[in-house]
Amino acid sequence: MRRFFAPKRQFDGGRITLGPDETRHLRDVLRLREGEIVKVFDGEGSEYRAEIVKISKSGSELRAIEQCPPAAPESGLDLTLATAILKGEKFDLVVQKAVELGVKRLVPLFTARSDVKPKGTSKRTERWSRIALEAAKQSGRAALMGIDPPVSFDDFVRSSGKTTCLMFSEREGENFPSYPNLKEITALVGPEGGWEDSEIESARNAGFGIVTLGGRILRAETAAISIAAILQHRFGDLN
Repeated sequence: MRRFFAPKRQFDGGRITLGPDETRHLRDVLRLREGEIVKVFDGEGSEYRAEIVKISKSGSELRAIEQCPPAAPESGLDLTLATAILKGEKFDLVVQKAVELGVKRLVPLFTARSDVKPKGTSKRTERWSRIALEAAKQSGRAALMGIDPPVSFDDFVRSSGKTTCLMFSEREGENFPSYPNLKEITALVGPEGGWEDSEIESARNAGFGIVTLGGRILRAETAAISIAAILQHRFGDLN
């Protein structure tokens, strides 16, 4: 069954309004008609079966029939993935796979060895949000993954809070620590060139555990995706 997104403000009792973009997809791409049944999720974890009542150029009106469980329930692990921004499609891939793997929040980072500069970050964030929405539709999640505006490594580390914070590094780290039943984790993943010594020291001073996954050499996008999968397997619902 086709899935569409409408933020909670577009739910009014049993009436659901789809915006222009979702309507265009419904009408012009999928060629759905009034009377057909679809699913609509609100980005906050709720999903509904709904009947298409009216289709126009500016929007669509649907009638909620019943609430239903999403195909992919949310993981019990509140996972924040803070990863260095990569060039072009590499970071797009990280965004897509982070959604599929149940990451709750993605933080794009500018690091000392990042290839990407701060210019044009608002456009990048908009694109990543679109990718995350499409990935949520495809993967069956009813909650949208949050994507922060890009931030510097130093600013992020200073504001990391009191969650269990792990920096994944190719050196100076210990084997994966044994933590029982963690519910909230912040995972820090570096760029293609790895971390500077000063960044590792800053993270350690801020309370991050420094972790290495062993002798394998991974591309940055592979590392980010693999780490999300490992943490969901160890502490979430990927088992």
